[in-house]
Amino acid sequence: MAQVLIGLGSNLGDRGAFLQEAWQQLAIGGMCKLQRLSSPYLSEPVGIETDNWFINAAGLLETALSASELLTRMLTIETDLGRDRSKGDDRTIDLDLLYYDNLVINEPGLILPHPGISSRLFVLCPLLELAPDFLDPATGLSVQTMHEALVPDYQIRKISWEEK
Repeated sequence: MAQVLIGLGSNLGDRGAFLQEAWQQLAIGGMCKLQRLSSPYLSEPVGIETDNWFINAAGLLETALSASELLTRMLTIETDLGRDRSKGDDRTIDLDLLYYDNLVINEPGLILPHPGISSRLFVLCPLLELAPDFLDPATGLSVQTMHEALVPDYQIRKISWEEK
């Protein structure tokens, strides 16, 4: 079984419910064993033009699926939960495969570790809860080290699932 860290995000509708539903959907079929879901974080949109703030979280799971099989499963969950990739930047759900064990992959459609992790507080804040000592296999830096190196240039704060 592979150890996997994923990112979850939503900025449309009942954002927290979309994150929790996507997380639960990963376990259907028995190929993924859910370990932990981080706290949710409310963050200002970064890199896109929208007024809709995001709720982000990270999840730790184990899977017997290959990285590409898991990514396909995640994209199916996004579609099932109403994500339309052709309609702009807003999204009901966004699932990102951040780390799959210690694999480094650069193939069309699959890049691991996920690009940009070290510059995104909305990814690193929830990851810090789950795996502060995890070493990025591409850089050798821990999640904690990457988090400490960032100076926030947008608003982000930890919230409760009830605040969603």
